[in-house]
Amino acid sequence: MSNTSPTLPTILNKSVAACSRFFKIETLQLKFSNGEEREFERMKSSTQGAVLVVPFYDDETILLIREYAAGTHSYELGFPKGLIDPGETPIQAANRELKEEVGFGAKDFTELRKVVMAPSYFSSEMTLFMAKDLYPERLIGDEPEPLEVIKWPISKVDELLNRDDFQEARCISALLWVMKNYR
Repeated sequence: MSNTSPTLPTILNKSVAACSRFFKIETLQLKFSNGEEREFERMKSSTQGAVLVVPFYDDETILLIREYAAGTHSYELGFPKGLIDPGETPIQAANRELKEEVGFGAKDFTELRKVVMAPSYFSSEMTLFMAKDLYPERLIGDEPEPLEVIKWPISKVDELLNRDDFQEARCISALLWVMKNYR
């Protein structure tokens, strides 16, 4: 494996193809170092990124939420997550999302890793956290219905990974990082 980074393509032109509340689709005209030119589309996030939190209720128990996922039109098990609001740090956003979605804040946050989803066409970055030393505190969130909070024994992680309703890649990634850093 080479230690040198490849030369990034030159952006010849950039235009906006479409916009929504959360995303802007850009069309890029690119020229690669070998002279090839191509058109790519990418989704640029209109936010400062997102956070996902794996909360530990106690040393042996994590908290999950069950919430509606519009993309798959299903209810999914996962971890509290959301966008970073303007002026917030990732840890502040993680604590706010925890309070909104599970009714707890945390005194101890460990940043596990930053991840991206589909980097070939999506620019959004998510910071994964592990949260411990929880305390009860609820904030009103933007969820359209109350979220079910589920206590899950960390000893049954394999069972969780095999569930059909626990399939979101960022949640699986966060859980694997937690297991790598557990104890």
